[in-house]
Amino acid sequence: MNDDVKKTGSAIEGSEAAGVSVAAGRSPAATRLYAILARTARTGVIFRRGPSRQVQLIRWDLQDDTFEHGQWFKGRIYERRCDLSPSGRLLVYFAATYRPPYGSWTALSEPPFVTALALWPKGDGWGGGGVFEDEETLLLNHRAAPDSMGFELAEGFRLAAGMRVKPLGERSGGGEDNPVNWVIRSRDGWRMVAEGQGRKGGRRAKAFYAFETPRIVEKEGEGGRRLQELLHAIGRRKSAWYDLSHRVLDQEGQVLVDLPGSDWADWDGGDLVFARDGRLYRLPESAFRDHARPGADAFRLLYDFRNARFAAIPPAEKRHQER
Repeated sequence: MNDDVKKTGSAIEGSEAAGVSVAAGRSPAATRLYAILARTARTGVIFRRGPSRQVQLIRWDLQDDTFEHGQWFKGRIYERRCDLSPSGRLLVYFAATYRPPYGSWTALSEPPFVTALALWPKGDGWGGGGVFEDEETLLLNHRAAPDSMGFELAEGFRLAAGMRVKPLGERSGGGEDNPVNWVIRSRDGWRMVAEGQGRKGGRRAKAFYAFETPRIVEKEGEGGRRLQELLHAIGRRKSAWYDLSHRVLDQEGQVLVDLPGSDWADWDGGDLVFARDGRLYRLPESAFRDHARPGADAFRLLYDFRNARFAAIPPAEKRHQER
């Protein structure tokens, strides 16, 4: 582990670790968390955003709920166009500064580093990102070069031996968060249960799109429990771009846990893990057995990320040319 990337454990320790410093005397900017969990390993990556143009990568060890606070990025990382390789060793991410030399790009890195091992220039906010088909195959959401030479890497980059890159479907290079987001979520067990109904807002509306009845996706868990994500609005002023809430239902459709204002949630085995207000929580599977409807006192706070502030962390020591 890089000396500047510190590992912290409990929810109250480690706030002064490298890359995590407290802005004394200030009210912190709103903190949004989004996580991706690896498919075949007990690891994940957290995108900590706040202020809006600053993002930090954090590696999450789900075996003991410890965290490696990694590099920061000044710009925008579109977390819903990102994916982890099955082992969690590699991250594909779509990022933008909308400044030279690339404007926007898709890159591979080793979390919790943003340092690119391979980089494909994009230039705009359409498309971008990718999906790992397996540990050595990336489905890239870019348009292939017209000369049939595949996808052109930025100067100075090359792919690691054995790594393959293919287009993400016949219309590769289009869309925004979808199609990448929905391809990943479908793969990971989410399904649409209600399309929702709403309307697009006008110039002075409080939201770009507001749902009168929410759009709902769900993922089955242990014991017949179902985790649902409810989308209430898109582009609400002074709020997260996606106005979400989550809830857990039993087999009969009764609400066991209600999580208004949550930014992200998923199953970790039989446990529920979720993020709200810049904090990460775990609700153990045992809480569902011990309580008919587990309350907030059953939530275990894993870490409070709200007081972090941008700090420069050197790139990973391994250079991309050596891979």
